[in-house]
Amino acid sequence: MIFSNLCTVSQESESKQGKQVKPITPREVGEEQARVFPDQVVEAFNELIAQSFTGGYATILQKDAVKLMVEKGLNKKDIFDKGWLNIEDMYRKTGWDVEYDKPGYDESYEPAFKFSKKRSSRR
Repeated sequence: MIFSNLCTVSQESESKQGKQVKPITPREVGEEQARVFPDQVVEAFNELIAQSFTGGYATILQKDAVKLMVEKGLNKKDIFDKGWLNIEDMYRKTGWDVEYDKPGYDESYEPAFKFSKKRSSRR
């Protein structure tokens, strides 16, 4: 009886929503991030890109992005714990080439994002 009730509830919720939930695809990650990340994340990166874009690219230090997000009201711990700096796929979806560079073992420099216009794949 319990199984029968569960099946009915499952069928009802499936028909109410109109479709079954499916795993996210790699192509959808950027769109999903844009939907679930706080607006302050995108606002901060957009401002920093606009301020530093010259010669076809913009370099943004991670510490500057974090500082601006905190100024916009986000909690620094949340920025790191919730992965809100993982913006590469989101920006690639909108036409940017994005590289993230951080120091390796025995290196010491500030982690940074480099944004450049995506190159045309035509030859």
